Amino acid sequence: MVDEKALEEETNLEAPAQLALGVIYREDELDPQIRVERVKRSNEDVEEVYFIDTYHTKVIRIVSHRAQAFTGTYGINYGRIADNIPSPDEVATLLRAAKIKNVRIYDADHSVLKAFSGTGLELVIGLPNGFLKDMSANEDHALTWVKENVQSFLPETHIVGIAVGNEVLGGGDLELWGALLGAVKNIHKAVNNLHLADVVQITTAHSQAVFDNSYPPSSCIFRDNVVQFIKPLLEFFSEIGSPFCLNAYPFIAYKGDPENIDINYALFQSTQGIYDPKTNLHYDNMLDAQIDAAYAALEDAGFKKMEVIITETGWASHGDDNESGATPINARTYNYNLRKRLAKKKGTPFRPKNVVKAYIFAIFNENLKTGPTSEKNYGLFKADGTISYDIGFHGLHSSSASSLRLSPKDIRARSWSQWHSLLLPVYAAALLLLLR
Repeated sequence: MVDEKALEEETNLEAPAQLALGVIYREDELDPQIRVERVKRSNEDVEEVYFIDTYHTKVIRIVSHRAQAFTGTYGINYGRIADNIPSPDEVATLLRAAKIKNVRIYDADHSVLKAFSGTGLELVIGLPNGFLKDMSANEDHALTWVKENVQSFLPETHIVGIAVGNEVLGGGDLELWGALLGAVKNIHKAVNNLHLADVVQITTAHSQAVFDNSYPPSSCIFRDNVVQFIKPLLEFFSEIGSPFCLNAYPFIAYKGDPENIDINYALFQSTQGIYDPKTNLHYDNMLDAQIDAAYAALEDAGFKKMEVIITETGWASHGDDNESGATPINARTYNYNLRKRLAKKKGTPFRPKNVVKAYIFAIFNENLKTGPTSEKNYGLFKADGTISYDIGFHGLHSSSASSLRLSPKDIRARSWSQWHSLLLPVYAAALLLLLR
């Protein structure tokens, strides 16, 4: 066998002239008649494979860059469960105007893939949950799906990732739990066989239902009934360099326990925050704590180096009477502060070197969604392409939302303490007039 240390000291590195550093080269391009020994070294971004010609003592180095499905720190989810939103072509124009480069959709709709062609937008497409059982059982079907929905649109449409399923583990369909890993492997095999592995990253997104006891963050572990499914999945993702993708919503945590959770902590507002007694780390916002809870669970499972990316987060602007905090001003506050937080390109208290990356949910309100009213009201933009509230983006048309207008219902939804602080100067002025 070849000694890696000796390999590093090898001075007779020789390769065909066309094998330039930074270009992707495949093992199947090597002459099969030449007997070689294989040495592989990799880091987070680059994989290097050295083939040593044992007859001629020459080293051929093949360098490939691992696919990264996220550029920068900020992205957005493009859900389309609605009958009143702009066309995909208009959405592409809107996203370019807003300078949002990273986009995630939940299927592989060809009208969207065509509309995004030539735009420079980086797109993660989805393999819906309904396809998982079939893709898990049939390699050929997985290959056909990738050919029709990925290969045929590259490179004009910049498809950078495939999310295989969404929030499967922890969900109600146990058959999908068992099908997820097989579907992931078959989709990855198809991508690899089509020589797209250097371009397209394979992931799946999890809800927080996979976790048990996530407070304080350092105590978080995976649920017992999830471990047997998620651990082999994480092992595979670790092998292919994929991150752990998490859908995290401080809004959902807050509305579930508004009496005990400080809304300012959930909204990135000034607050005393929390301390984790095990790590002695301070958290001034809930999203950082949710991310570090995921890191703690990964470390407990043996995947300390795996990166966490937030694939969904947002705040509803309207909700049912029992959905505390679902107001336009809270939605604006959360999303505005989230954008500022991501722009800092900083990590979390537990992983300060891992820059936080997140896809906001979502571009539009989706009027055909089922469930509570909040599910329909996460959009940054209205159906006509104007902004729902101002967080620094520009819509397709001018809007009056730049100065956020609040209805009486929204005013009543604000806590007394928040409005009291605003009205205190008015009270003081009135008192001075009475004392004169």
